[in-house]
Amino acid sequence: MISANNITLRLGKKALFEDVNIKFTEGNCYGMIGANGAGKSTFLKILSGQLEPTSGDIVITPGQRLSFLQQDHFKYDAYTVLDTVIMGNQRLYDIMKEKDAIYAKEDFSDEDGIRASELEAEFAEMDGWNAESDAAMLLNGLGVPTENHYSMMSELPGALKVKVLLAQALFGNPDILLLDEPTNHLDLDAIAWLEEFLINFENTVIVVSHDRYFLNKVCTQIADIDYGKIQLYAGNYDFWYESSQLLVKQMKEANKKKEEKIKELQDFISRFSANASKSKQATSRKKALEKIQLDDIKPSSRKYPYIDFRPNREIGNDVLQVEGLTKTVDGVKILDNLSFTLGREDKVAFVGSNEQAITMLFKILTGEEEPDSGYYKWGVTTTQAYFPKDNTAEFDCDLTIADWLTQYSEIKDVTYVRGFLGRMLFAGEDGVKRVRVLSGGEKVRCLLSKMMISGANVLVLDEPTVGLDPSQVIEVRNLIKSLSKNHTIILSSHILQEIQAVCERVVIISHGEIRAIDSIKNLEESMDASITVNIKAEGDKDEICKCINSVGGVGEITDITYEATNIYVYKVSIESDDVRKNILTELIKNDFAILEVTSDKPSLEEVFVKLTAHAPKKKGLKDLLEEMDSENPYNAEEDK
Repeated sequence: MISANNITLRLGKKALFEDVNIKFTEGNCYGMIGANGAGKSTFLKILSGQLEPTSGDIVITPGQRLSFLQQDHFKYDAYTVLDTVIMGNQRLYDIMKEKDAIYAKEDFSDEDGIRASELEAEFAEMDGWNAESDAAMLLNGLGVPTENHYSMMSELPGALKVKVLLAQALFGNPDILLLDEPTNHLDLDAIAWLEEFLINFENTVIVVSHDRYFLNKVCTQIADIDYGKIQLYAGNYDFWYESSQLLVKQMKEANKKKEEKIKELQDFISRFSANASKSKQATSRKKALEKIQLDDIKPSSRKYPYIDFRPNREIGNDVLQVEGLTKTVDGVKILDNLSFTLGREDKVAFVGSNEQAITMLFKILTGEEEPDSGYYKWGVTTTQAYFPKDNTAEFDCDLTIADWLTQYSEIKDVTYVRGFLGRMLFAGEDGVKRVRVLSGGEKVRCLLSKMMISGANVLVLDEPTVGLDPSQVIEVRNLIKSLSKNHTIILSSHILQEIQAVCERVVIISHGEIRAIDSIKNLEESMDASITVNIKAEGDKDEICKCINSVGGVGEITDITYEATNIYVYKVSIESDDVRKNILTELIKNDFAILEVTSDKPSLEEVFVKLTAHAPKKKGLKDLLEEMDSENPYNAEEDK
């Protein structure tokens, strides 16, 4: 358990929090929500001890360990991936290193022996012998390849660093877990794994996230920050949203009835107060009138940005042509011979397990990077506005918000520029804030202002709602969805519902290649499709069935004799594509020969997209092992 007692935090004259009292108990996952700038991340820093409040204190149950998601992606560059994860339990890591240092001594003394035995006892009590395997399981679950587990953190790309730091926070079954935007930069498979992990996590979790669908999945309570106070509500985000709207509606209806009653009493009093025969009734009504009090309806401090993209020029029919686009980064080909065309009014989502590949594609299309080969050509009527995933460089300056936006405006008039800032909730003195000190949500709103003022007719959006309050995400998404027909939209998002709301087509990039181009309608149909896998394997029927059942194969398993007495086709119903991978891994581990695998479910990378002609449905053993090489803890070459 962790509790905040009379927490007050003042920033200058403004009180961000005022006498906050709240208790977070075991077995609950708390979703912390509030408007941008309300102090969600700040409150997590107070809980974790990274920030001292002006007054008040934080109390943690004695003996309990708190863990939080680190935000500094370069903090552990001097350590290996496994060491970084194990540092999630600092005491365990210190014991490991002290043990190693003692055993490495050439002149091992009696005192060293006594100290080593003490450390070994504490190490065993903390389940230290399983530390590396537990860390590896977390990394594999989040999609960090086994070959990277002993790499230095400095060698990893940003997307993998995020996963490692998340694994660090989850490591060692902490009693209290604080997560600030844990789904940022995660692929869909990693998000699904994290959701399952948190659902089964039995201790205290406090999470800040812009992803309302993630909050709906994992949260049992909602902690709403508003007007410097924190109010707890039972249920997930949608339940809080609907119930809070209903409560306001009921209070307004109750007030309306009270107002009608007040008017009725006032009319009677004014009519009969001077009438002797009615004076007693008038007096009683005066007393009744004094007792009626209207409910104080305090509106939420949340405000919603107004997005209005108006292109300066009407877009033509020819928008974008891409031919043979190829790009290699650090010796790895992340884009391989990409070819596609976009036309007028196309709204397309690019998805795939390698977010770096999609981000690189967007950077090439917007001129920030050059391809190794191939070319792209924008239509003569097009102008592009780009929303980057990583906006660090964009705000690495000391300009005020108003000056920063002015440099992107054709009209250098301050009043004109502040009009765009006002739409994005930067009113009054907010316009003179330095961009360097802005919160994540404020930076998002600045970038959207920049895109609006550009007057572009092609919008390239790489995770545009990351950092926004969930209620603002809904507003932004609806506004982007309602854009005029004179816009072409290119979108990347890890939120399926966002893709469904905004886009009409989906492009799947797998292993640097376009594996499928499909419509949202087919996407939605595939989401409802059952997952059935046919595995043709050689070996003892009962033993193979035992393997399948041990790793999550569900439903009826039927076998059909095929060609020989010990070769069978197993029709397996499974809950997810992860179970399919686990089944295949287990069969390979137990030396059963897999002759063929077929499935009506999409590829390994995109669980939610239906296979098309671009993604072959049948895979032999050789292809399967090559595909799985980076996805399971076993060495595919050794298995061969």
